[in-house]
Amino acid sequence: RQRQMCIRDSSKFSGMSEEQAATFPRRSVVGVSLTDDQLAAMPRMISTDSHVMEPDELWQQLPPRLRENLPNVPFRNSPPGALKAEHRLNDQKHDGIAAEVLFPNYGMALYGIDDIETQQESFKLYNDWLHDWTSADHKRLIGVPLISVYDPKGAVKEMHRAFDMGMRGALIWQVPDPKLPFSNTEHYDPIVAACAEADEPIICHILTGHGYMKTGHKKSVEGIKDSTNTKTNDSANTLFDFIFYGYFERHPKLKFLLAESEIGWIPFLLQQWDYYFERHRDSYPIPIDRKPSEIFAEHVYGTFLEDYVGTRFLPWWGEKNCMWSNDYPHFNMTFPHSRQVVEHHLNGLTPEQYRRYTWDNAMDLFKLDLTEADRLN
Repeated sequence: RQRQMCIRDSSKFSGMSEEQAATFPRRSVVGVSLTDDQLAAMPRMISTDSHVMEPDELWQQLPPRLRENLPNVPFRNSPPGALKAEHRLNDQKHDGIAAEVLFPNYGMALYGIDDIETQQESFKLYNDWLHDWTSADHKRLIGVPLISVYDPKGAVKEMHRAFDMGMRGALIWQVPDPKLPFSNTEHYDPIVAACAEADEPIICHILTGHGYMKTGHKKSVEGIKDSTNTKTNDSANTLFDFIFYGYFERHPKLKFLLAESEIGWIPFLLQQWDYYFERHRDSYPIPIDRKPSEIFAEHVYGTFLEDYVGTRFLPWWGEKNCMWSNDYPHFNMTFPHSRQVVEHHLNGLTPEQYRRYTWDNAMDLFKLDLTEADRLN
């Protein structure tokens, strides 16, 4: 199929005024040329990494003494579907999306604040607000709760409260407070055990915690280094810690998702980790008995957005681990050309593989209340 540059048409956003559309950031994505009839005939997809925009007044519900600890995070122009569920559902329909797994915008920055009480209370506020926001259609708007892990007992309590509301997974920080590295398994094991027992995944999303974005994006070449090298290194370190410190060995039912980390780097590092695991497993204690690649295949998931390199591996690797995402409403989002972009990335795969990356793996991980009729319009 013929490739083309798809230029975002801001007028396609539900509820967007002409004035906002004129100033909305323009972006082009590489996709496949599809007719309206071809688009209409395509099965719908599930996005496993999308976002909402929290209203400013949400955080005003915190006591004044806690509001003083909130970070000042500037945000770009957002489409109405980031703020209003009814517009989001319209945008899903227009872009061939059956459901989205939803993460925060501002809430991501709260994983890096130093005041523990502010983080805990902010997360509770957000979880209640998101549950209400997704009530427009809980089948298509899948809320992920924010979980503060400073207090393991409090974390488990908030997780169960969120699960009782029908929320999916538990979002913890990707870059821990230096005082609480993931190597401190005694601290994290109760949290991980609770997720595994509830059959809900632990989720780590990029740019959460005590990483480089805590001090803001550097407006220099160092900022580009952070956005590529450092960001991928943060994801790799988290995955390494969860594998090599034995979390999956101690919690065999545990599932783990790296959200918005892309996938192209993963097969190479698994290859390297396998090599050094075999080389050193008899030299000093390593708390795992299987190759890292075997552990990954059974327990770990990753999302891809625009990763043409990574999707070249998909004919032979990651069939039960990788999932498509649209990153709506961020600058990188593929709306309104998600199907064209997916066709470009998954071209040449079997129908069964295509379905796995755009539907089945998400259904398996999150146990969504969708049917085959939802997939086939």
